Amino acid sequence: MSEVDQIERQIEGLSPEDLAQFRAWFLEYDEGAWGRQIEGDSKPGKLDRMIADALAEQKAPRSLD
Repeated sequence: MSEVDQIERQIEGLSPEDLAQFRAWFLEYDEGAWGRQIEGDSKPGKLDRMIADALAEQKAPRSLD
């Protein structure tokens, strides 16, 4: 059994109160991890191309045809 399987089983066994506490913790943890990933990607310029493309699309004239 993998470690993830073990964690899943433990989560399934939590009381509603403990599950709510875990859910709140995990949301905060996940948001932090996502923020750190975005910050890490933005520092070396990995997002520069996407930003330039989005700005160019925003400035481009749009046809209603």
